[in-house]
This record gives sequence, C-alpha cells and structure tokens, in this order.
Amino acid sequence: MNWARILACVTGTVDQELLARNEYLAAENRILKAQLTGRLKLLGADRKTLGEIGHRLGRKVLADVATIARPDTIIGWYRQLVARKFDGSKARRYPGRPRIQREVEELIIRLASENRSWGYDRIAGARANLGYDVSDQTVGNVLRRHGLPPAPERKRSTSWADFIRTHMDRLAGTDFFRAEVLTLRGLVTYYVLFFIHFESRRVAIARITVHPNEAWMKQIARNATMDECGALLGCRYLLHDRDTKFTRSFRAMVAPGKVEPLVLPPQSPNLNAHAERWVRSVKEECLSRVILFGERSLWRALREYVDHFHTERNHLRERQRSAVSYGGGSATRGAGAVP
Repeated sequence: MNWARILACVTGTVDQELLARNEYLAAENRILKAQLTGRLKLLGADRKTLGEIGHRLGRKVLADVATIARPDTIIGWYRQLVARKFDGSKARRYPGRPRIQREVEELIIRLASENRSWGYDRIAGARANLGYDVSDQTVGNVLRRHGLPPAPERKRSTSWADFIRTHMDRLAGTDFFRAEVLTLRGLVTYYVLFFIHFESRRVAIARITVHPNEAWMKQIARNATMDECGALLGCRYLLHDRDTKFTRSFRAMVAPGKVEPLVLPPQSPNLNAHAERWVRSVKEECLSRVILFGERSLWRALREYVDHFHTERNHLRERQRSAVSYGGGSATRGAGAVP
C-alpha cells in the first residue's frame, strides 16, 4: 500500500482526480513508447518544455515518470536553456564598422565579376545609383574577402563564361557525331559534321560521309567560309575539340575566311556545350526513333529535324521560346552543305 498517497488524501493536499489523471497519463506514455520502433526525435522546443517541467519536479520524481529520456538528460536540457539565456555572444560588438548586408555584398561581387575593368570607385558609384551608399574601401574589403583581385588584375584575365557571353554573336561550334545506317552491305557507320551558331542556335549540316579524310575536311572548310552562303558567314571564332579529323590543313583553310579556329583543351566537352547539347537532342529526338535505310534516309531525317529545330522546337533562351524564323529554306543545304 502506498502510504504517501493515503497521507496526501487524508490531509486533503492532493486532489483525487488529479492523481487519477497523472496515473493515466503515465500509463499512456508507457504504452505509446512501447509502440515506437525507432528512436524518438525531439525538437528544440520539446526539449525546452520538458527541461522546464523536469527542473520543477526534480531528479527523484523524474526517475519515476520520465520515459523518453533519462532524468540527467532532462535536467541537462534545462541547464542549456539557462546558459543560452545569459549568452551574450550574439549581441557582442566587435571592433570596427559592422559588416554590410549579405544582399549588398553579393551585388558588389556580381558587379565586379561581370565588369572586370571596374575599379572600387566605379563599383561604389554603381551601388549608389541603385540606392546603396557604400564607400570604395568597403568595396575593396568585400572583394578581398572573396578572393577577387583589383581591376588591373581582373581585366587581364577573362573567364570562359565571360568570353562566350561577350562574343556570343560571333561564335560558332562544330563537331562530329555518328549515325548507324542499314545498307545493302549491312550496318554502316556514317559521320555527320555540323556547325551551330551560338547566338541564333542556327544549325547547318555540313556533310555526311563514311570516311572523313583530310581532303574531305578541306572541302568542308572551303564551303563553310564562302563569302555569301557559308555556314560560318559573320562568325569570328570556331570552337572544336581535339578530334584528329580536325586537321591542321582544315584550320589553315578556315583562317583565310576571317574565322579563327579555337582548339579546346582535352576532355572538356562542356566548353563547347551548345554543340554537345545539339548532338544529344538530334540523337534522342530523331535518330533513336527511326530506322535508317541508306544515305538518303539519313539526309532526309537530318533535314527534317533541323527544320523542326529552327521553326518549331522551343528553346530555353527567352527570345527563342516560340518558333524562330530564319528566312525559309532548308538549313542543312543552305549553308555551304553538299548532300
């Protein structure tokens, strides 16, 4: 018999209904805990609530009623709560000026990255035009903190992304891809050479062949740099990988057309991402869905897909989301291409 409960009831200090509620809740907690299969995860607010109540009950009472954590753990939660209350580290002031807001700092970094010739004063002036008054010294501190050099050093080095963005309207890429075609001799591998203009996304299929030798590549270079209808008309740079089919004589034939070939580093297809992405598109959306019988079948599939790519397919760039008009005609045969 529980003498403490009898004494409490006799003295009238404990309500019988309250005792029954506590007994029921304790039993319910034990049953619910027995149903749990994993470890119970408590949030910070849960630990705070249990710590405050556990401190009032004391370790001895907690030993009888606590089921989800040990009494020492619950008391420890209360100690952490008290320690955080008197922790003034977050409000501590450090010597010097307070740091600027994060969004202001990010904008300074963006201005310096996109305008490599801008100095501290120019960036501070641009910030003032946007309604943020910061000093040139603050701009310098932000750039040094993020490892960005001053303008004289920044403008001497240009990132690849900046180069692409600056010369987008004068850039073209070229690459090969293979297509398997059924012929009377069996399955034959054809090599397809194409050019893509970065700004307009216009694609020109140069030629297809089974044997892309040096003479074939030299003829492609002549066709692509023709004055009035070449695929590289208006382009200043031509990006291509280190495929041995892009021979030295090919680059020598392209150069007189005022087009500078840029050979990309090894194993870096991301530097010619526009061409690589088009290869993926034509394979996934066209060539993998048809069975090709002979060279004419391959030409017809490529011509129809390029026309679809130019006039019907939505592009990610905002101004190319709808159908794009290129003045009519087949892009595969209208840019120095020979079927």
